[in-house]
Amino acid sequence: MKKTVFLFAISCLTALTYISCSSNDSDVANQADTTAVGASVAIDAATQMDINTGLAVTTSSPTAKSAAAVCATITVSEGGYPKVYTVDYGTAGCADNQLTRKGKLEITLSGPITTTGSKLTIKRIDYSINGIKLEGTIEYTNTTTVATVPQWSRTVTNGKFTDLQGRVYLNSGSHTVKQTAGVDTPFVLEDNVYEMTEGTHTVTTEKGATLTLTVQETLVKKYSCLFISKGKLKVEGGFLKGVIDYGNNDCDNNFTYTHESGVTYSLSM
Repeated sequence: MKKTVFLFAISCLTALTYISCSSNDSDVANQADTTAVGASVAIDAATQMDINTGLAVTTSSPTAKSAAAVCATITVSEGGYPKVYTVDYGTAGCADNQLTRKGKLEITLSGPITTTGSKLTIKRIDYSINGIKLEGTIEYTNTTTVATVPQWSRTVTNGKFTDLQGRVYLNSGSHTVKQTAGVDTPFVLEDNVYEMTEGTHTVTTEKGATLTLTVQETLVKKYSCLFISKGKLKVEGGFLKGVIDYGNNDCDNNFTYTHESGVTYSLSM
């Protein structure tokens, strides 16, 4: 069975820790830095997953609603906008495609998400994915100015990620997301391509170490691919100062980290 983005992202904590264990360059990384990078990858994957759930639940497409309701109980407020949706996975949790979610997502939609100015707000309530606790609020706001190029801002506030070992990572950030393909087929997701053109994400460990990841070159994410296929992130924090490169638009799970010293490490999620 194909694993999900989130499961692969979790494995990044192990993959990136390997840098500090195997490198002969003592200035490249330390344990706190590398686990923060892995946590950042998982945080980003979980954020996108929850946005996709919000979009599926609030869409007018019956097919998308059915997909979102595979194992959750969904209720919606009566009347017009703003509409409040509650996606309840229960205290025991329910599983779908190797993911067990527990708790609730409270989703507020101020207007049709395809309308400029409309905002989708997602609050996590006692919420976890595969035992990893996620807190905070996600805001996904339509900022489109050209109808043929839909655009949104994606902002995370008061984010908190608690891993299976009990390590806590505070996180926040804001990015600009544009849809560059599939606009003419709104109910066919497989041909959609999204570009994250700018933005910064900050992760702070419980020890106070801060890692900042900034879009250096536009990140490309195809709906049909599990992972980002192209683009670069600038990484800064502690001993980590370098660039993550996702490659040449191939649909794979490979990427590289190049330290400022020029040393390059090939990694995979």
